[in-house]
Amino acid sequence: MDLVFISAAFIVGYIAQKCHLPPLVGFLIAGFGLNLYGFESNETLATLADLGVTLMLFTIGLKLDIKSLLEKEIWAGATIHNVLATSIFTLALIGFKYLGLTSLSELPFTSLLLLGFALSFSSTVFAVKSLQEKGEMNSTYGTLAIGILVMQDIFAVIFLTASTGKLPEWYAISLFALPLLRPLLFRLLDNAGHGELLVLLGIFLALVIGAGGFQLVGMKPDLGALILGMLLAKHSKASELSKALFNLKELFLVCFFLNIGLAEKPTLTGLLLALLLMILLPLKGALYFWVLNQFHFRVRTSLLTSLSLFNFSEFGLIVGGLAFKLGWLPGDILVALAIAVSLSFLIAAPLSRKGNEVYQHSSSWFSDPQPETLNLRDSVINPGEAQVIILGMGRIGTGAYDEFYSRYGDICLGVELREEAAKQHQNEGRNVISGDATDPDFWARILHTGKVKLILLAMPHHQANQIALAELNKRQFTGQIAAIAEYSDQMDILLQEGAHAAFNIYSEAGTGFARHVCEHLQPTLTRH
Repeated sequence: MDLVFISAAFIVGYIAQKCHLPPLVGFLIAGFGLNLYGFESNETLATLADLGVTLMLFTIGLKLDIKSLLEKEIWAGATIHNVLATSIFTLALIGFKYLGLTSLSELPFTSLLLLGFALSFSSTVFAVKSLQEKGEMNSTYGTLAIGILVMQDIFAVIFLTASTGKLPEWYAISLFALPLLRPLLFRLLDNAGHGELLVLLGIFLALVIGAGGFQLVGMKPDLGALILGMLLAKHSKASELSKALFNLKELFLVCFFLNIGLAEKPTLTGLLLALLLMILLPLKGALYFWVLNQFHFRVRTSLLTSLSLFNFSEFGLIVGGLAFKLGWLPGDILVALAIAVSLSFLIAAPLSRKGNEVYQHSSSWFSDPQPETLNLRDSVINPGEAQVIILGMGRIGTGAYDEFYSRYGDICLGVELREEAAKQHQNEGRNVISGDATDPDFWARILHTGKVKLILLAMPHHQANQIALAELNKRQFTGQIAAIAEYSDQMDILLQEGAHAAFNIYSEAGTGFARHVCEHLQPTLTRH
């Protein structure tokens, strides 16, 4: 049976990718298809699915700044949206009930309120997957979306604790001592090397210390993995550990999406109710957009954040399953939730992927706040006297910046997605600002000077460099453009799309290493 699951997931996922949809959409469809043919989930698949979610939350924590959750647009935005969405969805469900919908006719108000609450959440798994595939996890809108989702996870823990009537054990107070373990955990990371031991340490920390520790004291295991990741986020190896766990986490998440499709057999009643629930989805997106606008974000930021969260959550299935066990909801509601979650993924996937195009077509309908009132995370960018702009201040971008500085002096402007990394560069004396180079408005603001002669596309994701290149072409940038790539076919694409030079980071690294050796060691070698 496991061979059937693997084969179906690969074939349908491959077809989805060829249709320019995220593979996860294919995995969902494969799950439903297998369900129709009588296949059911098993304990192994469910366990691997849970591991995928746990590792995903751990890796989110590794990239998350705890202070960001204390920003009002995060905690207040998530709270306001949850309250409003639950209220509106509950009223809509009451309306469906009095219109004579059979599935809802016998449900009391408390059950309808519970269903409205479940529908108010967005999918952490889907949003993170979409952001990672686009390379925009650290963009302004990406960090907003992740922050709101983390707050929703906290709401989920409170609900699950209250609904089961099971309070954490008295010794759960010991969790407050976790920060005291940071020096020990940091030392473990320092001594773990860079190979398989680092991967194993990551799994140990996520599953045993984080998830296992929280489960031991009666708390939600996934929350433990998230919090432990957040405690380790300041370590220099946090990014490396996240990348080391990436492929393993992705493989387990295939099981998660398969499991959703296999959860319940689709029925006609469930499908009809799911279609009605889908009518509420645009209201959810509109609420996100409205709430974010109240915090003075630009239209693009509010819109792309809303599109990232424009789905129902697998948490709805958890709530539905728990309510079904407690006798609060009938089985056809659980089926409807499973179908609605999956349909929302099918709709949200292309919308999220084409977010920039959606913005370009709809931007004329809205107006941005005045520049002086913009949220500090979304403010106007001034390039000053820079002649060279370097997009992406990772190791490659930083090396390029320092080389230009040593040759020509202070002529560069670095653009870094992560605010914290930008501040660190500033503290080290570099002229670096925080900005999203995939943002069309970024280019409209930053290229108002003719002094820029060269732009280096040094972002780690090929798609991000492509988007920035397209924006430069659209605005008829007259200077030169150079870009990095991981593969030869990516180099060809960048050159075809208008880059003046493209460099393979692996081959160029080897060339640079040899040049460095010859210049500094000056070996006595002879030519043959």
